[in-house]
Amino acid sequence: MAGLVPAIHCRQTSTMPKGYVYMLPSKKNGTLYIGVTNNLPARMHQHKTGQGAGFTKKYGVHRLVWYETCDMVTDAIQRETTMKHWPRQWKINLIEKDNPEWNDLSLHF
Repeated sequence: MAGLVPAIHCRQTSTMPKGYVYMLPSKKNGTLYIGVTNNLPARMHQHKTGQGAGFTKKYGVHRLVWYETCDMVTDAIQRETTMKHWPRQWKINLIEKDNPEWNDLSLHF
């Protein structure tokens, strides 16, 4: 039939891995690293043992101060991309909303 759009088949989210967006600072109000992963505890272990990204090694960035869980890793990737374009103060405000002391949240895993 003319004018009809074919059905779009979406993947079920139950088979898609969750994603995490996270921020690591060099120190309170210091250099910020924003990353994304589908396994936050494992990724934090990599950062802490020097297996993380070159940026995190160079700046000594390995303390988890903020993270957010997304239903799908693709959503986490989009959120990370968006946040990387935010003004610095927005990122700091997001951290300080729930973690004003900038404590290492990875100690709770």
